[in-house]
Parts: sequence; structure tokens; C-alpha cells
Amino acid sequence: MEEYQFYALISRMRYITRWGLMRNTFSENIQEHSHMVAVLAHALALIRRDILGLSAEPERCATAALFHDASEILTGDLPTPIKYFNPEIRQAYKQVERVSGNKLLQMLPAELRESYAPLVHESDESVRAIVKAADKLAAHIKCIEELKAGNAEFESAAEQTRAALEALQMPELDWFTAHCLPAFSKNLDELE
Repeated sequence: MEEYQFYALISRMRYITRWGLMRNTFSENIQEHSHMVAVLAHALALIRRDILGLSAEPERCATAALFHDASEILTGDLPTPIKYFNPEIRQAYKQVERVSGNKLLQMLPAELRESYAPLVHESDESVRAIVKAADKLAAHIKCIEELKAGNAEFESAAEQTRAALEALQMPELDWFTAHCLPAFSKNLDELE
């Protein structure tokens, strides 16, 4: 009987910690992050489709978001200052991610690889754009939550992630930022 390791490795996402160079008030792993990115990608796609009247596939965006960092199971999470230090490093890391993703896909039955390939290596540009926006939004929300907890270590990261969100110039992201993001700065009593 053939054995497939894909799902066992996916379950190990919880062991890969994010924000490795930062002092955190609470740690975040890529499994938790991927869940939040999926929630946000789904929300952004719904806003795009149902509020703005534009084309979007919320379920596809959410599913792609669940797997957007799957390659990091094998590579680990490379800190942003290193990953984006220069174009050569960024391109090399993209290649490492692609090889890692391909290795994960090989751990599936052949009959399932075609279904997972567009999730592990997102090929639809409209889905990729929404997942990328949700990924940046999740990072910004992490910064807001750290600042709310009194962790000034995240001040410059909050500014950088906010600028990155604004640079995307996506109407669904702008809508979310105006209508939903302020709630992340509130405590539980203020949310009720």
C-alpha cells in the first residue's frame, strides 16, 4: 500500500513560527496565519463581488490562501528584511518556494496533484492578487494587535505594512480598511 505524506506535512505548519526577528507578545505560526489569510481573502473576494459588483471567487480565494505558505513547511519562514533585501534574493527565494511546493505536490497521489497544484502554486492572477492583499492585511493586523498589547517593537512594521496595503490600490481592500480594520484596535468590551 502506498503512503502519502502531504497531509501530515501540512499539519506541521503549526511548528513554523512567523516574525522570527521580532519580539512578540504572542507567537504566530504559519497555520494560524494561513487561517486568518483565508478568512481575509474570502472577505475581500466577497466585498469585491457582493459590495463592489466585480468578479471574484470567494471560495477559491479562501482555499488558495490556506495553502499560500505551504512551501514554508520545508523552507521555514524567511524574515521579510532578508526575503526582500534585493531582487536577486527575492527571485532565488521564489525559486526555492517553487521547488518546495513541487516537492509537496509529489507527496500526493498522482490523481490529486492537478487539483492541488493551482493552490500550492497559485496560477490565477485575480486569485493571487486577493490572496496577496489578504496576506499583507493579516501582517498589518498582527502589527495592530501587537501595538494594542503595548509592543512598540511593531511600530515600524505597522507603518510598512500599512504603506504596502495602500500601494496595492484595491477597492475591496480600501473598503475593508475603512469599514472593518478599525475594529482590530478595540478591546473585547469595545467590540460588543
